[in-house]
Amino acid sequence: MTDPARIDVHQHLIPPDRSGPMAERAAALGWPSPAWDKPSALAMMDLRSIATGILSFPAPVAPPDDPAGARTGARSVNEYTAEIVKDRPDRFGHFATLPLPDVDAALAETAHALDVLNADGVLVLSNIFGRYLGDPAFEPLWAELDARSAVVLVHPTAPPVAPVPGLPSPLVDFPYDTARTALHLAVHGVPGRYPRLRLILPHAGGFLPYAADRFAVAARLDPDATPAGLLSELRRFYFDTAISGGPASLPSLLAFAQPGHVLYGSDFPMLPEDWGTGFDTGLDDYPHWGPEELHAVNRGNAERLIPRLARS
Repeated sequence: MTDPARIDVHQHLIPPDRSGPMAERAAALGWPSPAWDKPSALAMMDLRSIATGILSFPAPVAPPDDPAGARTGARSVNEYTAEIVKDRPDRFGHFATLPLPDVDAALAETAHALDVLNADGVLVLSNIFGRYLGDPAFEPLWAELDARSAVVLVHPTAPPVAPVPGLPSPLVDFPYDTARTALHLAVHGVPGRYPRLRLILPHAGGFLPYAADRFAVAARLDPDATPAGLLSELRRFYFDTAISGGPASLPSLLAFAQPGHVLYGSDFPMLPEDWGTGFDTGLDDYPHWGPEELHAVNRGNAERLIPRLARS
């Protein structure tokens, strides 16, 4: 049966001043153009048994040569989102946007978002204009987020390679980029060095769970590393179920993820609703859930990451 109290850790919003650029981005990626408003989000949540959605903005807020635009864009998106949450804190939460690759600006926005706007965590893209997240330049940000025991949604974006004609980047390249940045983080030791970080990989980790044993061979490149150790690093991640509730995806995800590390995600409004509800049905109808396991995915695991949402 559908859980009436899902916490959706992967739900997006599109502020009005971002709707045009988002439509242009979707067209460039070959993907259906998304539209968002609060009444539509609430209607979707009621239909899909989502009690609370953690909102985030899943795209760059400025081009790479406009750091000032990134700072003002991130602040604008975060303050708009905070107002949505402030009006309905029972129904919405907030993963804040950061103005990367400017690490100093990202640190300042982290402090503002978490301390002033009461965000529930932050979102970072899987690559920052071609720079992956294990890059040593991002070390001060990981250190600060670790000190805050922050929740971080690592949202996929297009990799710095040409797309295959006729295959939309979100369909094929986004899962690839999620796995790519996860391995980059793990090879550089970020999850183990910062154990208080809670890093969420959307879409069941892209290709990571299925190919983790292959990726662990990367440890052979370092004489001080082992495949078992690298697998342990990779299993520190959390995963959401957005666009992944199928009979082929779930066994691999559940075999790889640590207990308590799988969370519900919808990816609204980035795919047509009839697509999303089909994945919900796949979750509900999966025949191999253990006792309380589906409820943990739908809600319980997210309550431990975001305690303010826990029900007494």
